[in-house]
Amino acid sequence: MNAAAAPPLPPHGAPTSSETGHSFAELRARAKELLAANINPRTGLATDYLNHYNEAIMLLEMIPDMPECAEDFLAWHPLTYAEHFRASNFKARDLAIAAYDAAAPTIRAQFDAITASMTTILVAVGNALRQVQQDHSRARLAQEAIGWVKPLVMQAGAVINGPGHEADEAEVDHIMTE
Repeated sequence: MNAAAAPPLPPHGAPTSSETGHSFAELRARAKELLAANINPRTGLATDYLNHYNEAIMLLEMIPDMPECAEDFLAWHPLTYAEHFRASNFKARDLAIAAYDAAAPTIRAQFDAITASMTTILVAVGNALRQVQQDHSRARLAQEAIGWVKPLVMQAGAVINGPGHEADEAEVDHIMTE
């Protein structure tokens, strides 16, 4: 199936296949394709994007014990969802980008707002780290930033996984056979 052939699956109670213009078989094949690529078929989002932020968190976590790691964090730069996948080795990167583009506007807006907040925090922390030279100040700043960003990563994960986030292959198959 072509990456742009069908959108992510509609949420439970959303318009049926006849209302969306896609056949049941197309939606079912799309769900399987997305699941196989580790993309949530309900939201059209992949948790792989959160690795970009988890990398920044990991670098921040190292600063208190190894102050020289601040330079590694300063080399981190924000990437959009599409930029991340284009630069990654993710097998289904084109599918991930197409699914994101086809995701429900409300889901994307919520997800984008959270990732924008993470990016804003991490960029501001980077700017502050460039100005602060004392290791204990850098360590404290890194620890504060971790406390701000980690909960946002969890919120972004919740958006990716959708309500109830039990949408695994068995659940999607069950829903598709109803």
